[in-house]
Amino acid sequence: MSEAAITRALARFLATSRWEDVPEIVRHEGRRSLLNYVAAALSGHADPLIARLLRVLSPLSGARAATVVGQRARLDVLSAAFVNTATVNVQDFDDTHMPTVIHPTAAVASPLLAWSEHAPVGGRDLLHALILGIDAECRIGNALHPSHYRRGWHTTATCGVFGAAAGIGRLMGLDEDHMVWALGNAATQACGLIENLGSSSKSVGVGNAARNGLAAALFAQQEVDGPAQPIEGARGFIAVATDTPHPDAVVRDLGAVWEIRNNTYKPSPCGVVLFPVIDACLALRASHRLTADQIAHVTVTGHPLLLERTDRPDVTIAHQARVSLQHTAAVVFLYGAAGIVQYGQDCVDAPEVGALRAKVSAAVDPQCPVESAAVSVRTTDGRTLDKRVAAWRGSLALPLSDANLEAKLRDVVAAVAPWCDAGRLIETVWTIERLPDAAALMRLVVP
Repeated sequence: MSEAAITRALARFLATSRWEDVPEIVRHEGRRSLLNYVAAALSGHADPLIARLLRVLSPLSGARAATVVGQRARLDVLSAAFVNTATVNVQDFDDTHMPTVIHPTAAVASPLLAWSEHAPVGGRDLLHALILGIDAECRIGNALHPSHYRRGWHTTATCGVFGAAAGIGRLMGLDEDHMVWALGNAATQACGLIENLGSSSKSVGVGNAARNGLAAALFAQQEVDGPAQPIEGARGFIAVATDTPHPDAVVRDLGAVWEIRNNTYKPSPCGVVLFPVIDACLALRASHRLTADQIAHVTVTGHPLLLERTDRPDVTIAHQARVSLQHTAAVVFLYGAAGIVQYGQDCVDAPEVGALRAKVSAAVDPQCPVESAAVSVRTTDGRTLDKRVAAWRGSLALPLSDANLEAKLRDVVAAVAPWCDAGRLIETVWTIERLPDAAALMRLVVP
């Protein structure tokens, strides 16, 4: 295919895709992504950031047409899409596309669900739009990988805006020409920086992707046009945003290969590069019955990206803890877990956690795959205990099962949302296509 036809080919696919052509295995992965979305959203609803965002947006909200997860307050559709996406992202419990490290569902599902409360749609149509939106954003991510992320662009935000525009455009029934405009309106709003990781503004960037993508499709519907080649043009998004362009990745095998099949789900609320560290620490703790007072020093060795993103020994807030290998190793050895409680502020402030964090150091191995890590413990009696993990639990090699995802949701509900009927919510997600009104799902995620 000529590179000059990429945006239009993607737009045509998004506008004309038929539900009957989506394989059942892809549909099921869409349900899994939606179930994980709900779990991640409920996990973040009580984070202080969400209250701060609501203090800003609620007084300024337009028609209060849409639900905010975990809140009695409602907001206008654009603001609800923003806040719900930030809610999903704030605890770092959302899904991860490989190899781009995009967290794809939040920025697509949130505007779709908010829109469904404004303009009712069936569950099947919503699921179809979700799958298409995720496919679009991850394909664009593939076209930018790897230098886009390495240069400091937060791919979840920069590509998420395309996914939101594509999904909403599909749900609104945009034709090929208007879908091109929606993607163009999205391209000019694509932003987000890795520098923001470890701070609240990381989730602000992801929330903007959802809101801006929704607005991009609405603008296109009202004849706000865009360039013919916003993705592949000489000064389009790919040319500007990466030194390693792969424009053909946007349209290669459209409708035959679905990027949602490369989605993974987190067993712990933290940065994805920390999962092999968690598994290695858990294995050492269990096999040697290690206690904190037996540990003299811990060395974590991994891919350069592990150190770039998570070598954070001086942790003071929960947002930093979720991207700190020192905090992660400390809580796993102390408590045998890396869950919501272990990444909470009380745990960050605990003296015993701080003392063990100070004993953890990081080392880089350029030959270590990004999905792998090694942990070495020197004990107070002079032993050296080593564990290397080649693939983490939840990765494509060791995926979480449906039962694991259900358990994740139930654990979140027990920890921070006891008012939620987890069983009813799980059943609703698994049978989403049967819902005549997809917005019924949102009525289950508020007190």
